[in-house]
Amino acid sequence: MSTGEPLVVGVDFGTLSGRAVVVRVRDGAELGSAVSEYRHGVIDRILPETGHGLPPDWALQVPSDYVDVLRTAVPEAVRAAGADPADVIGIGTDFTACTMVPTTAEGTPLCELPEFAGEPHAYVKLWRHHSAQPQADRINALARKRGESWLPRYGGLISSEWEFAKALEVFEEAPEVYDRMRHWVELADWIVWQLSGTYVRNACTAGYKGILQDGRYPGAEFLEELAPGFGSFVDDKLVQPLGALGAKAGNLSAQAAEWTGLPEGIAVAVGNVDAHVTAPAVQAVEPGQMVAIMGTSTCHVMNGAELREVPGMCGVVDGGIVSGKWGYEAGQSGVGDIFAWFVEHGVPASYVEDAREAGISVHELLTRLASVQEIGEHGLVALDWHSGNRSVLVDHELSGVVVGQTLATRAEDTYRALLEATAFGTRTIVETFERAGVPVTELIVAGGLVKNPLLMQIYADVTNLPLSVAGSAQSPALGSAIHAAVAAGAHPDVPAAALAMGSVRRAVHRPIAENVKAYDDLYTEYAALHDYFGRGANDVMHRLAARRRAARKGQHR
Repeated sequence: MSTGEPLVVGVDFGTLSGRAVVVRVRDGAELGSAVSEYRHGVIDRILPETGHGLPPDWALQVPSDYVDVLRTAVPEAVRAAGADPADVIGIGTDFTACTMVPTTAEGTPLCELPEFAGEPHAYVKLWRHHSAQPQADRINALARKRGESWLPRYGGLISSEWEFAKALEVFEEAPEVYDRMRHWVELADWIVWQLSGTYVRNACTAGYKGILQDGRYPGAEFLEELAPGFGSFVDDKLVQPLGALGAKAGNLSAQAAEWTGLPEGIAVAVGNVDAHVTAPAVQAVEPGQMVAIMGTSTCHVMNGAELREVPGMCGVVDGGIVSGKWGYEAGQSGVGDIFAWFVEHGVPASYVEDAREAGISVHELLTRLASVQEIGEHGLVALDWHSGNRSVLVDHELSGVVVGQTLATRAEDTYRALLEATAFGTRTIVETFERAGVPVTELIVAGGLVKNPLLMQIYADVTNLPLSVAGSAQSPALGSAIHAAVAAGAHPDVPAAALAMGSVRRAVHRPIAENVKAYDDLYTEYAALHDYFGRGANDVMHRLAARRRAARKGQHR
């Protein structure tokens, strides 16, 4: 039934599923939501089309899974809200980044063409596709050698997750795919293209993942020196009109209206990234407010009033979060993924049975057992690099470590050490910001992991910062809805929309003085291990990764 009140829809495309939420423009009230799981999930071992195994460090997806979210989650969310679709005035979307797909001129993913259905390089390369590390290393080495001005904006290192490294991997390993590809597209932009029929590059991913600084990409001379024949990549495959965050990319097409059940012609907002779009959702648009979006990985974003070069950051972009401010990004490649890995592979069957009898998850059981421990009682310190290190080392060849295990070590001990390791990783990022002249005064946490009170208190104690918590359980989707409202003209700009529609609970977890001191001591041990394994004193992790890669590639010949 129509209420006459304007509504917007936000859609958050995550790693395993997409979530849609219907939001009231006036006050940000979330009226209904729905989730659609990706049918193919993450493809990291076997390519379904052929049954052939994938090499190490690959992570692919199937683009039709994203369209299924538009077909299912959006209309279900509208029904759940009891809303009249005619009241919806705009739709906004966000995506995990950097997630890339090669397409034809019309936007058809190459994996949907019969001749490329069995070619892994023709599929979506998910953000956690890390097999382009050799290409990233060469980009970094050449940029340092040439003194490229853009490199310091990314902390001195380009990640294997980003656009140029992944594109160079396709160029070198699948030239037939590269030659057929007309556009190398961020999924944040591809989904907007599907909704509106208009391909607009969003300023966020172009800056953070596409090395667009001061209006320029890396030059053709640099790219040609990097790999002969690659010099025309930007002009031939990448460059596209740029859209500001909160702007309208276009209008909902007839086809997308049929998919979603929304009115044809409503505003479609320029695409965005799940982490960056969360900052307005939690009213964190001022300098000093760091937002940690904690899920399978963690992305840290914040605004700054001035440009600073922060070592090991994912980037600093003018207007990368909101117009008029410098947007900073850092991140940890593995957080919730690490906890899930341990529960799946490191927990005895007796714990699983105990959790089942108690009617709780294994995570909850381990949290209860770990919660009664004194800090340091387990005698362990871990490195949170099971999925590599994004910040501040920017090295996806690094791997996880747990030091101090004995025959008396129990599952809850290791679990707590892993929780603490991810908090130490965040502290490393915070301290690196502060040393570079970008102060952090508040840590605001969003994402599924906010539900673990032990983890949240550990983060407050380790960072010695008050922890605020997102008021919405689906902050990225809310953030996308906020951008949709601005694109539709219902609010003048993103900060104004954030004030009206955002939601946050301030200082829910505060640091405890004695815990802060105890964690200072443990952090000293973490920092020593961090530098020993991560800064060249012992390259054993790189040697082991190379050995594993060589062995796995031998199996797939």
